[in-house]
Amino acid sequence: MAHSPVEIERRGDVAVVRFARPEVHHAMNRELLEGFADTTKKLRSDDDVRAVVVTGGDRAFCAGGDLQFIVDYAPGPAAAVRHLAGVLHEAIVDIRRMPKPVIAAIRGSAAGAGMSLALACDLRVVGRSARFVLAYGSRGLSVDGGAGFSLPRLVGLARALEIAALDEPIDAERALALGLATRVVDDARVFEEALALADRLAARAVRAFGEAKRLFLESFETSLEVELDRERDVLAEVVTRPEAAEGIAAFREKRPPVFRRRKGGD
Repeated sequence: MAHSPVEIERRGDVAVVRFARPEVHHAMNRELLEGFADTTKKLRSDDDVRAVVVTGGDRAFCAGGDLQFIVDYAPGPAAAVRHLAGVLHEAIVDIRRMPKPVIAAIRGSAAGAGMSLALACDLRVVGRSARFVLAYGSRGLSVDGGAGFSLPRLVGLARALEIAALDEPIDAERALALGLATRVVDDARVFEEALALADRLAARAVRAFGEAKRLFLESFETSLEVELDRERDVLAEVVTRPEAAEGIAAFREKRPPVFRRRKGGD
């Protein structure tokens, strides 16, 4: 049986997705991207999964697109890019639209499309060895993987243009200062910290978080008045759900809420 470049493991309510091409720092070829896109599609609709952790290995999160695959692709580099970017973008949409938190656990390099993928995740736990580098400009390329969407929203337009123009590596501490990292920890604790954060979030009101995530993303595309109407309508619907009933009951009873999914329950 051929080795899969994408591995998935369940840790209770949390799904852990690992890239498994360590010999090339998890560079994205067709097999890896198709496996990843298939995984994100399944996780997006799996109500038993309440949080997701995406990670590479000890030496790298993801080195970006596999340039050797692009060069060797028989129909030509444009066809290779269209295919690889198209599949990656399916996964990016699933992550962005997934009504549950997605956490990137990052050690080593997150470069090119690997950086784009990290920025598409909701939270990023970053090791001290981490290096973010957009990389496209140094190779004469434009961005993909949603970097044009994510980067200016995280750091602002002027800073995003600076990062793209200079293409300098961003270490963990600067990533934290810029807002690219959620938290920075020692390398040995990256996965443990990401998993603990995912488990903590899985115990919270995941569906309510999913609605907030959707509203935040849509707010960039609309007016204040439309956003306010959406927030009112979504809240009026959410307040009727079991999560809200539990949250309100816990407040009234002066106890911690219990949101985790129970067998046969919501």
